[in-house]
Amino acid sequence: MNAPRSIALVDCNNFYASCERVFNPKLEGRPIVVLSNNDGCIVARSNEAKALGIPMGAPLHEWQQHINKHRVAVFSSNYALYGDMSRRVMRLLSRYSPNQEIYSIDESFLDLTGMIAPTEHARILRADIRKRTGIPVAVGIAPTKTLAKLANHCAKRIKPWHVAGVCNFNEVSEPDKVQLFASLPVGEIWCVGSRLSAKLEQLRIHTVEDLRTAPVRRLREQFGVVMERIISEINGVSCIEMEEVAPNKQQIVSSRSFAGLVTDMEDLQASIATHVSRASEKLRHQDCIAGGITVFIRTNPFREQDKQLSNSILIPLSPPTDDTLTMQEAAHAGLKSIYRDGLNYKKAGVMLSDIRDKATRQIDLFQPEEATRRENLNPVLDIINLKYGKHTIRSAAELMGNNWRMRQEKRSPCYTTSWAELAIVR
Repeated sequence: MNAPRSIALVDCNNFYASCERVFNPKLEGRPIVVLSNNDGCIVARSNEAKALGIPMGAPLHEWQQHINKHRVAVFSSNYALYGDMSRRVMRLLSRYSPNQEIYSIDESFLDLTGMIAPTEHARILRADIRKRTGIPVAVGIAPTKTLAKLANHCAKRIKPWHVAGVCNFNEVSEPDKVQLFASLPVGEIWCVGSRLSAKLEQLRIHTVEDLRTAPVRRLREQFGVVMERIISEINGVSCIEMEEVAPNKQQIVSSRSFAGLVTDMEDLQASIATHVSRASEKLRHQDCIAGGITVFIRTNPFREQDKQLSNSILIPLSPPTDDTLTMQEAAHAGLKSIYRDGLNYKKAGVMLSDIRDKATRQIDLFQPEEATRRENLNPVLDIINLKYGKHTIRSAAELMGNNWRMRQEKRSPCYTTSWAELAIVR
């Protein structure tokens, strides 16, 4: 008899907060919150902060008094640190399975099918990640990806699995599984968001078990084939395969809200140039070119006293390109056409579209030498910026203004990506 399929979901516990604790042991046991861009809202919480009732997405100013009262540690988002710690965790996880799918910055699926003792394998994996990176993880194992996500939830929060941080549904008896699923809200299922969960509850489908035993044909007629796949997955029939290589993005967006209000054209140009630089780097990373770039700007809709504007323009790129400077020139021309003087701008960004594989590009035998030099320049810039840190080398357009840059008043040091911010051991 063949062993059941074993798909593991490894999820870093409270990842942003855990990254802050790695280099600051005094934070162990203390409530932590991490803020969004410009320190506006709470986007991550430690378990201790959750226990204090601090909600996800809450504006910081509304909870400042509560945070001060309970000595909650507050940090600005440190994306350089979180990204580097994620890469370290994912590289370690790749040693534990020949088939890995990196699902997000803090989650990865591993195929453990065929292993003699997948639960023990998961315990060893968990201890190794904690020892080598300092990041705690939980592991959920099941025959399908949807059930693995649910098992991971149990590994974090449900007795007795939360003690060891590993839950393997393949080792849970059918009666116990029915009892467990009857206690879990339907909203805990992967791909069932709050909106869909509300619709299901109107049909008296409140729990995972309710959905697992629901009439498939009727729900497919009402919600489509995706619902049929979800029901099949929670019944142990795999419908969502592992993706060892993530598919290329069809659109690449880079945008940020400003720390304050921006009125100057130079600040907007610097912002747009920086977003183009980020987006084009991502484009080259997936070895693609783009046939169009959209530039968008907008004022703050919550400032009713201000004159409002939300404007965008699509600029075709002919021929399609991955060159940063070419796209910056096109984006600046687009910005000038949609910019209106005298307004208070709050956000700007760019979107690359018509993305295609670079191998499909037709080579122009008569292209000027400058274009060839540009093609050779971009990979070198990417290597330097990867080695010495983002924005080590950048275009002059990105330096035109500073008023648009993010507010990060509470950012911790970039311990792993900046020589100037390395931790000092005394």
